[in-house]
Amino acid sequence: MPKPRKTALQDLSARLGHDFSDRALLKLALTHSSARAGSKPSEDNERLEFLGDRVLGLAVAELLAETFPHAREGELARWFNYLVRAETCAEVAQAWELGDFILMSGGEAGSGGRRKKTILANTCEAVLGAIFADAGYDVAKDVVRRFWEPQFSALDLAAPDAKSLLQEWAQGRRLPLPRYLEVAREGPDHAPRFTSEVQIEGVAPERGQGTNKREAEQAAALAILLREGVWEPPQDG
Repeated sequence: MPKPRKTALQDLSARLGHDFSDRALLKLALTHSSARAGSKPSEDNERLEFLGDRVLGLAVAELLAETFPHAREGELARWFNYLVRAETCAEVAQAWELGDFILMSGGEAGSGGRRKKTILANTCEAVLGAIFADAGYDVAKDVVRRFWEPQFSALDLAAPDAKSLLQEWAQGRRLPLPRYLEVAREGPDHAPRFTSEVQIEGVAPERGQGTNKREAEQAAALAILLREGVWEPPQDG
């Protein structure tokens, strides 16, 4: 199993802007579970990922509160969900070129594991966990500030994760969870058009369309959010 060379770890540390006192923590953060065949269960990055997820959440919440002191709780929650979601973490991991450093099995690597969003996002969180374990919260928060804060300027333009927001809205009103049904699929195979309907018991359903099922479900969820006044699109000017 290939391992990160010392110079490679130094390159990544420089990219992160943190020189590890215990470089073994960074190496552990880069170790995917597929790489630990025959080793102890703790010798992968899952525990550091658990830790990093909490560090990221606290740091993002604190930075949002500092940056937007007059924002409503609902706005902060929506922006928070956008910034800590797997897609955003994967984008940061790509900026770090993290896929080049991850230790994984040959089979996982051969199946495109270095480009998988979930693996990149989880490893990103594990790296944050390693920084926290190595140097404490303030240093980890500084890394989060440098790599997540540039996305703050786009928050007002970011469409909400409509399905997650709708689920939170339903739970807050003690309603059953939303159900999504595919009601139509039209167009040729190379350019399909899906129509999905979202249903919540006691709430009028809505439909949405998209080029794939997920997009159609998001559109349907957004339709309810807009109708119920849960989310309003940003106004120009």
